[in-house]
Amino acid sequence: MFEVYSRYGIWIAVILIAYFLLLKLIGLDQYPILSVVNGLIYGAGLYMAMKKYSSRKNKFKYEKGFEVGLLSGGIATIIFTVFMAIYMYQIDTEFATAIMERWDLEFALGTLMLLLTIMIMGFATTLVLTLSFMQLLKKSWNTKDGNRNTL
Repeated sequence: MFEVYSRYGIWIAVILIAYFLLLKLIGLDQYPILSVVNGLIYGAGLYMAMKKYSSRKNKFKYEKGFEVGLLSGGIATIIFTVFMAIYMYQIDTEFATAIMERWDLEFALGTLMLLLTIMIMGFATTLVLTLSFMQLLKKSWNTKDGNRNTL
């Protein structure tokens, strides 16, 4: 299981970083609304990770699939947040200032506030998408075999 969620978590983070750098290259990095695509990236990666794990197991347990989704997204979120911290503190120190001026927020908390927002958004997206995808991937109890689980 470690192999599945670590591989997919790293790939999600790499694609998020590439997407951010592409936005920076074409000059659209100042528009936070474009981070909606991050949800699509998380969604595709988490679904593929959980689908891969479920295809390896004969008996796919809800808890294990949920764990794969949460850990894949958690790894991706941590890697992307670390990248953004390095980017905002070392490479482009004016990035946080520009975003905060656009949002009309206090400058003193600029970079830290953005990093906290990125981390919370990543974990929240991971949780919601994992719960949603597990509804698609779990085995239904509405079968002859599932009837034995009723009162």
